[in-house]
Amino acid sequence: MKKTTFARRTSLWLTLMAITCAPLAAQTGLGFGSLKCEQETDPVGIETPSPRFSWQLVSPERGCRQTAYRIVVAGTEKDAAAGRATMWDSGKVPGEQSLLIPYDGQPLEAAETYYWSVRVWGPDGKPSAWSPAQRFTMGLPDREDWSGARWIALEEDVDSLIVINGTFDTGPDNPILGNKPFGRNKLPLLRREFTVDKPVRRATAYVCGLGQFELFLNGEKTGDHFLDPAWTKFDKEVQYVSFDVSDRLRQGANAVGAMLGNGFFNIPRERYSKFAGSYGAPKMIFKLQIEYEDGTRQTVVSDDSWKAAPGPVTFSSIYGGEDYDAGLAQAGWTSPDFDDSSWSAAVLTRFDSPLRSQRTTPIKIRQRVPTVRKYRNSKGNYLYDLGQNASGIVRLSVRASGRHTVRMFPGELCRPDSTVNQRSSGGPVFFSYTTRGDGSVESWQPQFTYYGFRYVEVEGAVPEGEPNPNGLPEIVELTGLHTTNSAEQVGTFECSNPLFNQIYTLIDWAIRSNFSSVFTDCPHREKLGWLEQSHLIGPSIQYGYDISRAYPKIVGDMATAQHEDGMIPTIAPQYTVFAEGFLDTPEWGSAFILLPYYLYRWYGDDRPMRENYDRMADYIDYLSSKADGHIVAYGLGDWCDIGPAEPAHSQLTSNGVSATAIYYYDICTMRRIAEHLGKTADAERYESLAAEVKKAFNERFFDRRTLKYDRNSQAANAMALYMGLAEPQYEEVVLKNLIDDIRGRGNAVTAGDIGYRYVVQTLQDRGASDVLFDMNSRYDVPGYGYQIAMGETALAESWQSRDYLSHNHCMLGHLYSWLFSGIGGISQESGSTAYKRIVIDPQIVGDLRDARVSFRSPYGLIRSEWKDAPDEFVQTIEIPANATARICLPATDPAKVTESGKPVSGRKDMAVESGTDGRIELHVGSGVYRIAVEK
Repeated sequence: MKKTTFARRTSLWLTLMAITCAPLAAQTGLGFGSLKCEQETDPVGIETPSPRFSWQLVSPERGCRQTAYRIVVAGTEKDAAAGRATMWDSGKVPGEQSLLIPYDGQPLEAAETYYWSVRVWGPDGKPSAWSPAQRFTMGLPDREDWSGARWIALEEDVDSLIVINGTFDTGPDNPILGNKPFGRNKLPLLRREFTVDKPVRRATAYVCGLGQFELFLNGEKTGDHFLDPAWTKFDKEVQYVSFDVSDRLRQGANAVGAMLGNGFFNIPRERYSKFAGSYGAPKMIFKLQIEYEDGTRQTVVSDDSWKAAPGPVTFSSIYGGEDYDAGLAQAGWTSPDFDDSSWSAAVLTRFDSPLRSQRTTPIKIRQRVPTVRKYRNSKGNYLYDLGQNASGIVRLSVRASGRHTVRMFPGELCRPDSTVNQRSSGGPVFFSYTTRGDGSVESWQPQFTYYGFRYVEVEGAVPEGEPNPNGLPEIVELTGLHTTNSAEQVGTFECSNPLFNQIYTLIDWAIRSNFSSVFTDCPHREKLGWLEQSHLIGPSIQYGYDISRAYPKIVGDMATAQHEDGMIPTIAPQYTVFAEGFLDTPEWGSAFILLPYYLYRWYGDDRPMRENYDRMADYIDYLSSKADGHIVAYGLGDWCDIGPAEPAHSQLTSNGVSATAIYYYDICTMRRIAEHLGKTADAERYESLAAEVKKAFNERFFDRRTLKYDRNSQAANAMALYMGLAEPQYEEVVLKNLIDDIRGRGNAVTAGDIGYRYVVQTLQDRGASDVLFDMNSRYDVPGYGYQIAMGETALAESWQSRDYLSHNHCMLGHLYSWLFSGIGGISQESGSTAYKRIVIDPQIVGDLRDARVSFRSPYGLIRSEWKDAPDEFVQTIEIPANATARICLPATDPAKVTESGKPVSGRKDMAVESGTDGRIELHVGSGVYRIAVEK
């Protein structure tokens, strides 16, 4: 559907904003929802000197909007709740802004806790009550804030075993590693006791254990995180995690303990690994700050007063698995009064990378994935089928008499003889548990690694109740534990077409399985932050999950990984340097330009753009230096498209097409960013450069005789249209070329990793959702339906579901966005940020008869539910307070449209107009609307 002019749209929005909101005197139910500081509820460990505050308004009234706000920040909860400011009072600020308002008060002190509250005004000038007081606790932004804490370890670092740019391990002849016992440090337990002798007001623990850690206080694990801290380039930055432990301390003796694993910090050479690398032996830094009720303070820090010993985890590799020996476990080591006289003093290390607070959402165990069936295979082992391919670990419960070792081999696939096949996921990989053997039920799960799998082959044990002539341990339970980033799920989707519901689930499992502290390509053989998918599938993920905290971390990873010449490598963090062709490719590195802008569009967060603008400009300059006559023509291109050869490098689209198109898109995006930041000269320069690139692109790749781009591939045509490279007079024919290619193949896809994102968006934007429906409704050609027919339970790496490639990749999952914005119809106006101005325009195509779609935007819940019956079209729409919406309806006569049983014309709570395509459009404020269109 074509858009109306900007002036006309602006006039309509001004009219809409004049629609009267019910007066606050009648809004006694006006409340606040989702009060956040730095995109988080009650955060601990904030480092920015200007934390930003956000809130959502909640009101049962329609058209509710804010006309002013006032924020107070205080040192006590009581003061903040009463609206008394001791640190900052914003005063009454006119306007509708309710997202990311920066603190501008007295300097905030490290490790201190503050409280804030907000009140708002409506159009009648009456204020709301103060919101419930919220708190935030500052982190330790400077090294001196750590009160002398040192990095401690069990073992000294050995310089000859440190390789910070990981290398591919080719065996004993490796020129870097030789035959050294690389990455095989003992995995330590660290502990210390301390005394609490007064009532505690507040206690905060700040800790970083590398590569991964679990923290214990008085016998219990602190928090529910998995694989803390977030992965970074450890020689450039490490992240500490902050915990409020106020309720965990006891009067008298207390004990703190930490257990360390390797993670990406220290990768052993044994078993499978993508590469080998090490920053040294596992180590930890720690500070506990205790504030007593009488105002005095106590700190406990990591130093050489701590004790250290080897732990029961005898092998841990982020790639190869984990071994645990229950016979080496020391009961009570995290509790007071444990006898640690046999332990050694902790080693003080030289390691001292810059410390940053972990602000991304942590990884957690999301759900249990139970066994659905099991088989005894040809080797006499038992194969457990969990029924779902997912990222995660195994939870094993066994009963054993005597010491036995049970090995579990996870895999995505199994062979016809019911043995696990790790061909697609990397092997050998296994989890190993050595029993205590006292006849009781013993339970264990890995702590410092994970994998992507559906099947588990168990060696050395039998299921309870099965024949057991050799007296092996008996498996009481074997369950999968799905691990993923804990970002809040904000979207739901369901429609009348079962295949599209299955596609949603297929992609969603792949998204969750690849969402860790980086966005990985697969949860097994690589686990690396390949960057192209972060920006390509980001527009899909933001409908499903709140990535407002996770994606800024990825932007930071790219800034850290940037080379001196401005190049952004294909992976970040850059743990290893890939060979030519895989090191630097524009469609991957361009995430550094696009993600900061997307964060602004999706959440109204312009901080990543501001903080990284100069580095982003360096990357544009780098791409320009690689251009020949404004054409950039190198890299991986449309990876895994469907051509005559096996999926890998682009087959149907020239690298120069996709690389130059993304280069042009980067330049146009930088122009928008420069305009937003008030950098007028830069904006003009980027506009001029974009015009030159566009001219060169069309001269090189558009044949004015045949009116086709390059080889007329789906990717080439879609990217030319989406990026705005096609000249206006040729847009219709290029769109026809795209559609004709799809239709001519029997509605089959050929575009790959890069191109398919733009195929989906171009067809939707240009009113061809019927083509999208048809091309994704087949089971007999490579695509989503084909993968489902092949038995996939998560999205595979290749459209063809090749057995040797990953079966849990999200890089082709771009239809996910169309399920929300196409079938559900939820998007936002051009120029809108954070879904302030919403568009509801569901695409009723194919055999779709109804849909129920929701999305919790930064302003609140957006809901679009519709049903297309023979005699009428009915729709229920929910718009959050402080936002507005344009609702596009399948009608041309306003007289046939009612809302809550009343005609829409002449209403004070909405404006009615006819769109340029002849359809009726309603312009509304917040509220729930029940619309019926008579046929």
